[in-house]
Amino acid sequence: MRQIVLDTETTGLDPAQGHRMVEVACVELVNRRLTGRHLHLYLNPDRDSDPEALAVHGLTTQFLSEHPRFNEVAQEFIDYVKGAEVIIHNAAFDTKFLNAELNRIGQPNFDQLCEKVTCSLVHAREIHPGKRNSLDALCDRYGISNAHRVLHGALLDSELLADVWLAMTRGQDGLTMDFGDDESSAANGMQLERFDPLTLKVASASVTDLEAHEAYLQGLDKAAGKPCVWREMQ
Repeated sequence: MRQIVLDTETTGLDPAQGHRMVEVACVELVNRRLTGRHLHLYLNPDRDSDPEALAVHGLTTQFLSEHPRFNEVAQEFIDYVKGAEVIIHNAAFDTKFLNAELNRIGQPNFDQLCEKVTCSLVHAREIHPGKRNSLDALCDRYGISNAHRVLHGALLDSELLADVWLAMTRGQDGLTMDFGDDESSAANGMQLERFDPLTLKVASASVTDLEAHEAYLQGLDKAAGKPCVWREMQ
């Protein structure tokens, strides 16, 4: 399974107002492992960035003027994302700009060039409803250091999002440990057998356990001044 984690920086908020991409970066995952085969492009937008956008990414008009225009590197970009699932945080924003750049040179929309577009922001909101789900907030939540993120940069943000995505979608499919491939397990002298849930032993709470639990709930009731939530769920 090949996945691409993608991020862009732009001159402003809306391509319909003539704003352009100034940077695009892609980080490759194959079978949920970082490959180190990244794609990172600075782009000459032939215009200035809005002051607000410049404050975010710090890419000056002079710096960008020394880099290629999108049409000059478009085929390299298309070849890179072709056939992959592309993961983008707030995908609606980035794909709006990608579509505009691609359509400008006669190419179809971005989602027709790759296998699938997945929005990591939508996914984060589904598993963390009611919480902040910005990239910085997710880094904090999953213990991923972003201390070096002073300005937004497409490559750095893609690398951080790749770490966040792997942490956010790791999950656990069973009660057995995943020791990697069969060869690795064999090298450690381990023989993993198929897990049978029918072999699990069920341990019931003792009378002492139940009494201790009830005492704990009474303490919660007293502290809250009303029956605790646990009692309502029973």
